[in-house]
Amino acid sequence: MKNFALIGASGYIAPRHLKAIKDTNNNLLAALDRFDSVGIMDSYFPDADFFVETERFDRHIEKLRHEQNITPDYFSICTPNYLHDSHIRMALRRGADAICEKPLVLNPWNLDALQYMEQETGQRVWNILQLRLHESIIELKKKVAAASKDKIFDVDLTYLTSRGNWYYTSWKGDKDKSGGIATNIGVHFYDMLSWVFGELKRNDVHVQTHDRAAGYLEFERARVRWFLSINYDVLPEEIKLKGQRTYRSIAIEGEELEFSGGFTDLHTRVYQGVLNDEGYGLEDARTAIEIVHDIRNAKPIGLKGDYHPFAKKELVEHPFEKLSSLKN
Repeated sequence: MKNFALIGASGYIAPRHLKAIKDTNNNLLAALDRFDSVGIMDSYFPDADFFVETERFDRHIEKLRHEQNITPDYFSICTPNYLHDSHIRMALRRGADAICEKPLVLNPWNLDALQYMEQETGQRVWNILQLRLHESIIELKKKVAAASKDKIFDVDLTYLTSRGNWYYTSWKGDKDKSGGIATNIGVHFYDMLSWVFGELKRNDVHVQTHDRAAGYLEFERARVRWFLSINYDVLPEEIKLKGQRTYRSIAIEGEELEFSGGFTDLHTRVYQGVLNDEGYGLEDARTAIEIVHDIRNAKPIGLKGDYHPFAKKELVEHPFEKLSSLKN
């Protein structure tokens, strides 16, 4: 049985980590979050200690080591994107491996610094790249590998996940903290695409605003038109009529890839891989981090070249944008 500490216990993704720790028959020593709405812990580790202040959490970890000779083997990190780097460093300094949600960091050079810390501490940094374990994605990778070596696949990626006005007030609406739309909701797709289709050759950005981003990626084995948005208005009408607020589509050569299910145990399987020293490390995360960094810092070229059809959808100024202009 391994001992865990968890940072970011009140967030959306934390229950998947709590479940993974429990399902792999391990123990949670302590959790940290500035917000105290963490009743979900009762379903998994009611005896774990909980803190809302980093200093008291860190002190508790230190006291466990000195007074009971107990140390966390792993830190699970479920915090906002911009804090991942700092919390990973905390784990390594405490003699633990870090298991961190994506994006692992916001900038490629942060990976280089963490590699140095791995060498210095002897600990490892692991990333949650669960789409690599999804059966439909694994079958797609096999299909691509089996195809003629000169075959270049045409892919359309569309991911629309509606968010309310709260999004723009939260850290997710701050590009410096989340990395923007492409980073916040797209990084796992870019990882999947590079894992399946190989080396990146080209990265064009057609549209990038507060609520959407669109572009073109060319990999060794694929030409990908992509569109991401958090705006309900861009949803296809048939999706709205069903009362749904999310639409996800990956079309390969005009054929839809079905992967709507099969997500329930992926975090647990990632944890099992980490525990067997077979998880996804810093270098595994690099390509996707480079892609989203370049997208975030690119100057959109507009509707030129091979762009996603949704890129033409009308852009309506959001009330948040008006409010920001008034403040400035």
